[in-house]
Amino acid sequence: MEGKMSCAVADAVDYKGFPADRTKTGGWVPAALILGIEICERLSTMGIAVNLVTYLVGTLHLPSATSANTVTDFMGTSFLLCLLGGFIADSFLGRYKTIAVFAVIQTMGTGMLATTTEIPQLRPPPCQATVVHNCKPANEFQLGILYLSLYLIALGTGGLKSSVSGFGTDQFDEKDEKEKAQMAYFFHRFFFFITIGTLTAVTVLVYIQDEVGRGLAYGICSVSMFIAIVVFLSGTKRYRYKKSSGSPIVHIFQVIAASMKKRRMELPSDVSLLYEESPEASRIHHTNQFRCLDKAAIIADDDLQKKAGSLSPNPWKLCSVTRVEEVKMMVRLLPIWATTIIFWTAYAQMITFSVEQATTMERSIGDFQIPAGSLTVFFVAAIMITLAVYDRLILPLWKKWKGTPGFSSRQKMGLGLILSIFGMAVAALVERKRLSVARAVGESTATLPISVFLLIPQFFLVGSGEAFIYTGQLDFFITQSPKGMKTMSTGLFLTTLSLGFFVSSFLVVVVKRVTGSNDGQGWLADNINYGRLDCFYGLLAILSVLNFVIYVGCALWYKPQKPKPAFADGDYI
Repeated sequence: MEGKMSCAVADAVDYKGFPADRTKTGGWVPAALILGIEICERLSTMGIAVNLVTYLVGTLHLPSATSANTVTDFMGTSFLLCLLGGFIADSFLGRYKTIAVFAVIQTMGTGMLATTTEIPQLRPPPCQATVVHNCKPANEFQLGILYLSLYLIALGTGGLKSSVSGFGTDQFDEKDEKEKAQMAYFFHRFFFFITIGTLTAVTVLVYIQDEVGRGLAYGICSVSMFIAIVVFLSGTKRYRYKKSSGSPIVHIFQVIAASMKKRRMELPSDVSLLYEESPEASRIHHTNQFRCLDKAAIIADDDLQKKAGSLSPNPWKLCSVTRVEEVKMMVRLLPIWATTIIFWTAYAQMITFSVEQATTMERSIGDFQIPAGSLTVFFVAAIMITLAVYDRLILPLWKKWKGTPGFSSRQKMGLGLILSIFGMAVAALVERKRLSVARAVGESTATLPISVFLLIPQFFLVGSGEAFIYTGQLDFFITQSPKGMKTMSTGLFLTTLSLGFFVSSFLVVVVKRVTGSNDGQGWLADNINYGRLDCFYGLLAILSVLNFVIYVGCALWYKPQKPKPAFADGDYI
């Protein structure tokens, strides 16, 4: 009996609901099956996003700014829906069922998109060479079918991304030192597989889209996701399942509601008089920040309700000190959260306007023409090179010099923001050069006599920035959040990507409206050769500088709580 108990994982069950046996469940094999879903999700989402703007402009004949906003709105919605996916997983389905359901939804979306791009009636007639400026744009019905496909994919992505990383970590026991080390390595592999999926998308998939057909490329996405679902389901008996303690969003609202109801009450001078029901081992010590929330833990006469013959607290009226401190921990994350959004606004330009720049430039190497969307391969290469240099060179040197295992999560995020500033500044300079060539040979020239490889520095700088900021954010939001809110904190991290894309869309609309007095073109003309995209990039560089100053202040203000981290800062890099 003792042997069986020692093999059981304390807080996990198997597919039958019995205590999970560590010798038969969890570990690297089921975690690898989960990573397969992540590869295919990245393949689909990035394979569509990085080259969608060329389809919208070239085939559906939409204006440049409208096309860019369509892409950023699609990507923004994908990441915003991670919060919905996390809520469903925590409150209703659990992570396993959430992954299965939303993977099916994404498969349906990519299948529908493949069909949509192949039916001639769902796109406008092609332009004639002599009347390029009078191309008929897609009508509302054609756009409606396209948007339905895209947002089905966005819904699937949101549900998947909110649960895949969490379900992967569920396969490892934090209380076992060997498995804890494996979990740290899992995060490294997780980001690596994201990169592999993206690399395949921006090379192989984009090439198939441009040279063979979009229907085939999107069909590959749909079939690969279907295969990934089958592989994922095959591991059902090997997975560990962790019981949810309820939605953290509900817990947060309970603390806010209770503190608002008691806002006129005085806090006791002794914090030990505040309500606490959590076991000693899992308690979070009281802190003096955001003391208005402490009022949720004041015990009032009507806070206890009779249930099953005993008195128990009404969670909407009375919350424990630990529950209040969990909410405080989440509130402390918000300034850092807000100041990392602008990075993803800069990132959005790499899959929209930068790709459109590439379509106007010389892309031939001998007889081979590089697809415009494939320029993002330099973006992905920058991520992989940066991670390799950090892991093999910077990390050992930093450990010798400072005695710490790499940069802290806040330092990584700061580096990412700095690199994005330089990326936008370089992008502005390159665009100014491209526009000067366009004016010299004529703005209507289809392919300008300027090499597309001039775009590499901006892709490389922002790509290197992503390597630091993505791993820094993931580390920060997981290690600095309460144990019961890690799924939500991952969703909070992913909303920075979402809001970055939405901020990009907002800026495009504002800039288009403010600068459109110049013959109706302005900075973001329908044909970028007639606009001033360099000024738009310059604006983003200035905004990024201002944001970085605010970020430094927030990073210095932040004082880490004393949570027991899931893994040490930098372990998975």
